[in-house]
Amino acid sequence: MSSHEFYMDLALSNAQALKGQTDPNPLVGSIIVNNSGIVGIGTHLKAGEPHAEIHALRMAGDRSHGATIYVTLEPCSHFGRTGPCAQAIIDAGIKRVVVATLDPNPLVSGNGVRMLQDAGIDVIVGIREEESRKMNEVFNKFIVGKTPFVTLKAASTLDGKIATHSLDSKWITSEEARLDVHLLRSQHMAILVGVGTVIEDDPELTARIPNGRNPLRIVLDSTLRIPLDSKLLTDGIADTWIFTSRNCDSDKRQALEKLGISIFATSHDTQVDVLDVVRTLGEKGISSLFIEGGGTINAAFLENDLIDKVVFYFAPKIVGGKLAPTFIEGIGVDWMKDAIDLRDGEFSKIGKDFKFTGYPEKRGSSI
Repeated sequence: MSSHEFYMDLALSNAQALKGQTDPNPLVGSIIVNNSGIVGIGTHLKAGEPHAEIHALRMAGDRSHGATIYVTLEPCSHFGRTGPCAQAIIDAGIKRVVVATLDPNPLVSGNGVRMLQDAGIDVIVGIREEESRKMNEVFNKFIVGKTPFVTLKAASTLDGKIATHSLDSKWITSEEARLDVHLLRSQHMAILVGVGTVIEDDPELTARIPNGRNPLRIVLDSTLRIPLDSKLLTDGIADTWIFTSRNCDSDKRQALEKLGISIFATSHDTQVDVLDVVRTLGEKGISSLFIEGGGTINAAFLENDLIDKVVFYFAPKIVGGKLAPTFIEGIGVDWMKDAIDLRDGEFSKIGKDFKFTGYPEKRGSSI
């Protein structure tokens, strides 16, 4: 491992610790090194606050002069809610800038590096590039496409069941796996379920971990069947939005709106159009969406090529039964050759269960 990789790994680790806190901004870490010693450390903490480079420069002070700064993402070159970091680096007298990857933001991409090079600073790009891109997979999609990065989560038995034929589902996975899900919830801006889940389980959909962020709660409900006494409508813990169809119950809609619930009618007459859901969330600035739906909801998003990542938890149990629901339903494909391939798959053990993460191969979504 080179010294460049060592210091970049440290910057990446610091940035990763803030996952879920900087939305819709990227995760960024920075390290300043002078005379073989670390003199400044910074991470971006929250949208609207100083960027990682600024925190590191403030810590380093005069020791920034002639130093090397490591940044996990190309320093910005434009005025946004904060000033350009590239100019601050130039003003501090930094000698060398080591960047993991260029910023996909069209306002920045390549401009920050050019600005530094024009000032006579030595710039190295590409140290831990893949790691940086994966860390910011949410930001990288949202800043370019303006639609959220969508993660599908499911917990099932080894034979793919999410409940028994009597619809009993408590609990499939271990406490350790459920805690991991709460962490993932806190790292996403919004969480989505279907109205069937609300009626059956009356969930809170919160992140029950210390200092966890509760996501915006999204319910898909084509006819507005959601009970008015549901926790999602009455607990006041987090906001709840409902997506419905054009021909939904107008009286029920008024009752929900009186409770302060935001209602969005999608373009379909009798069903919720999931493409409209994703587009609307993007327009509202929601950069990440965590789906915890049942088999029908999950299939709708998969069939429309809207899933960017899957997180599946498999409990070492077998339920069986043709009537026991599975975590992907819908029509399915006709031929095995048309099955959805998952790339970059990884298995890990969590408690008694197995956790799988992977990325569905895209097949030409209109979003």
